[in-house]
Amino acid sequence: MANSTMVTEFLLVGSPDGWDLSFLYFTVFPMTYLGTLLGNLLIVTVTTADQNLHTPMYFFLRNLSILDICYISVTVPSACVNSLTGNRAISVAGCATQTFLVFFCAYVEMLFLTIMAWDRYLAICQPLQYLFIMNPQICVRMTLATLISGMLYAGMHTGNTFRLSFCQSNVVYQFFCDVPSLLRLSCSDTTSNMILILVSIIVVGGGCFAIIIMSYIHIFSAVLKFPTRAPGKAFSTCIPHILVVSVFLSSGTAVYLRSSATSDTLQDMVLSAFYIMVPPFLNPLIYSLRNKQVKEAVRRVMQRQLFSGK
Repeated sequence: MANSTMVTEFLLVGSPDGWDLSFLYFTVFPMTYLGTLLGNLLIVTVTTADQNLHTPMYFFLRNLSILDICYISVTVPSACVNSLTGNRAISVAGCATQTFLVFFCAYVEMLFLTIMAWDRYLAICQPLQYLFIMNPQICVRMTLATLISGMLYAGMHTGNTFRLSFCQSNVVYQFFCDVPSLLRLSCSDTTSNMILILVSIIVVGGGCFAIIIMSYIHIFSAVLKFPTRAPGKAFSTCIPHILVVSVFLSSGTAVYLRSSATSDTLQDMVLSAFYIMVPPFLNPLIYSLRNKQVKEAVRRVMQRQLFSGK
């Protein structure tokens, strides 16, 4: 094999030279991770236990919460453990696995957010056709299609990255194995990798963002025409959603499209933390914990548990 990998492991250096970021790994990262786990586990529990929430919207919300738990668990716990123990080595196979999972979760996250925006568009703008279009079979098929295409997408990027030769260094200046950092270590031509990343951002990121924006434009137009549909509630949910999607896409795009010559290690770490940690942490707050239906469902579930325990 011509492009054989010349290193057997990578070293994840989570703090750039001259910076001590241990306080992040001991405070901010664990607290964010714990908050993400609690918020998303609450959503999964409530949407599963309460029959009133067995609707397409909450079906996808439950899937998103499960995904968010997986997404943040791929990188943050290992980064905290590595910082605590000082053992920053990760095998090439382990690095490839982490890269695959990050790509998979990021892709599926983007598609789930898009599907949920489209679901709200159908519910508000086409209520008579909503249950026909978003029937249980369609919801399951959309979920399976998203997961399968996510595996293909992640496999494509991971395979295209680890076919390269890594002979310059094995030090990755990140708290996880991300592709831009790995490409800087390669002594092979990475032009095809950058083209693939650019096309992916335009097609997947740009396409999903366009669908989300168009869905919300139609939603805003509908609620403004009919004030009885509570425009304030629609704005309070949709605008934070757009902001989170914007942070997710802009931070990820900034990391993946920056040239190695102008790249700043600390800035890359901060931007990576944004697209890895912010969406899973904020999604429960935006979609559920400010939602009256979910609050009522939480009360019902807790009351059932209290009465069943007596």
